[in-house]
Amino acid sequence: MSQKYQAVKGMNDVLPAESYQWEFFEATLRALLADYGYQNIRTPIVETTPLFVRAIGEVTDVVEKEMYTFVDSLNGDSLTLRPEGTAGTLRAVVEHNLLYNSTQKLWYMGPMFRHERPQKGRYRQFHQIGVEALGFAGPDIDTEIIVMTADLWRRLGLTQYLQLEINSLGNSAERLAHREALIAYLECHHELLDEDGKRRLYTNPLRVLDTKNPALQQMADNAPRLLDYLGPESLAHYQGWKEMLTALGVAYKENPRLVRGLDYYNQSVFEWVTTELGAQGTLCAGGRYDGLIEQLGGKATAGIGFGMGMERVLLLLQGKGLLPASPAADVYLLNQGTGAPLYAMRLAQSLRTAGFSVIQHLGEASFKSQMKKADASGALFAVIVGEDEICAGQAVIKPLRTDIVQQTVALESVPAALAALMN
Repeated sequence: MSQKYQAVKGMNDVLPAESYQWEFFEATLRALLADYGYQNIRTPIVETTPLFVRAIGEVTDVVEKEMYTFVDSLNGDSLTLRPEGTAGTLRAVVEHNLLYNSTQKLWYMGPMFRHERPQKGRYRQFHQIGVEALGFAGPDIDTEIIVMTADLWRRLGLTQYLQLEINSLGNSAERLAHREALIAYLECHHELLDEDGKRRLYTNPLRVLDTKNPALQQMADNAPRLLDYLGPESLAHYQGWKEMLTALGVAYKENPRLVRGLDYYNQSVFEWVTTELGAQGTLCAGGRYDGLIEQLGGKATAGIGFGMGMERVLLLLQGKGLLPASPAADVYLLNQGTGAPLYAMRLAQSLRTAGFSVIQHLGEASFKSQMKKADASGALFAVIVGEDEICAGQAVIKPLRTDIVQQTVALESVPAALAALMN
């Protein structure tokens, strides 16, 4: 017997029974992004490894442990399946000079890859929707991005299940001053740190504060706060952002330990979190990265963006019963007898041209068997053609979801008769 193959662990198939839910979510996202003036950009799922090391940070979990990296057998280049979308998008922006005398509001959607332990809401191939707003320096774009995501939750019916958390990471000089104070503080509590905390002490001490270890919570709560090291300009940006959110009625919680896991963030950072999904509670997160484009070879440009885990949003929508059922076809077209398949196919095409969705039965089967399939399809109507109908130039319309009696109509009258029954 031939070997049976299975999908790679942590990389899941989306089957037809679920794909309509994805299409619904994607359509909602596309409409939202169009309403806010964002344009789609599509980049390769594979980039050169140094791009991610440079953009994300050499001592981040993503680069150290999670990237799918391999050597190109043709030229020896180190390549990586994209673990996030910002780096590749900004590479494309710089490469194609999209910021020449222009700002950009971009969005992307697609699979990302991280080698980590698969669990509910966290997979090795996962899907993200992301936006990048480039060339906007003030807190107004920070606010608009929050308003846009809040608008998405409203459209999906999720507002009551999500909370916005915000923080400011300041600029590089302010983070450096805070980093020195934080390392000194953590050194005084070295005996309390777990192995992960000790590993990050000198490489990425901010991430120590983001610990999920309950034993470290009090120590982290009492650590020096980055907010206390912000200068006037950073404070003004943060205050302006908060004032605009308040004026627009967007509720938020300040979280001084919110740092994000990638090195490129500065100033405004945020997360939309929920308590409905257990440990995988962050659905959407992002912030500013004003120095990143310059690091990738472009001119210094302000930037802000976010990434949203599509699987996690769909899990929450499923859990709350907020996803629509897959739509059924309008018509299931049955046919049997000499010449019936071609006769039915012509009728199916005329119905589709008139705006109806049609499933035509293909292949040999009894009328009884075809009727069972018609009923199981969820179609609203069965349209039946056999040799008698062909000779008379007619078709039979049988409602499948109501008690209305079936009727026989002339072939050219089928679209009008169906339209009348549907109204």
